[in-house]
Amino acid sequence: MKVVILAGGLGTRLSEETVIHPKPMVEIGNRPIIWHILKYYSMFNFNNFYVALGYRGEVIKRYFMDYQIYDRNIKINLTDNQLDFLDSKVDDWTIHLIDTGFSTNTGGRLKRLQPYLQSETFMLTYGDGVSTVDLRALLDFHKLHGRMVTITAVHPPARFGGLDLEGDVVINFFEKSQIREGWINGGFMVLNPEIFDYIEGDETILEADVLERLTAERQVCAYRHPYFWQCMDTLRDKRYLEELWAAGAPWKIW
Repeated sequence: MKVVILAGGLGTRLSEETVIHPKPMVEIGNRPIIWHILKYYSMFNFNNFYVALGYRGEVIKRYFMDYQIYDRNIKINLTDNQLDFLDSKVDDWTIHLIDTGFSTNTGGRLKRLQPYLQSETFMLTYGDGVSTVDLRALLDFHKLHGRMVTITAVHPPARFGGLDLEGDVVINFFEKSQIREGWINGGFMVLNPEIFDYIEGDETILEADVLERLTAERQVCAYRHPYFWQCMDTLRDKRYLEELWAAGAPWKIW
């Protein structure tokens, strides 16, 4: 099954990093977050990726063009410039890097991928978030309910830690985590190809223009994932993900 990664946005809320490179290339544990996302999908045997590029897409192209050199041990014979890999380690990924325009909106980026996705059901997520969602269970849920779109519903992460109070006395500190009430769209979606009939062009916003319309038509299902999910919108989020990675990272299942 094909997996679409939306990776073309400006990432303005993370400008400390994105003035240099696009948000999917911001590193967590010395690896760009897009690598973490692809690695996670591949653990469920989803290895065919279509990356919708936009802002500074050439940085993502360059990373994957040189991926083997960065990721493996090599030997170089400087006499004839012969390069040999010293190990058999390799990620079995096929990655299509497609320029979908600098200022194209999310729906428009997806529309530009239509010729490559053809008439198949496909998966889609954003290039800035990680989770522990069971992708096979998500796909089974989508097939069972027979709607056009399935989104993964997650609890948004709390921005700060909290206090338990007893009157005016603090009885417990707790670290920030995901709130227990309320759901948001966490990405990690499954879509039927009929979705393209609802996208007019580059100005179409997937979330506001397409998903809201399909929701009114009762064509959107929500797969509830009450466990770990975290996006990387701000420098605070990046630092938090770095802390999680150093401690073992809940999404690291490889």
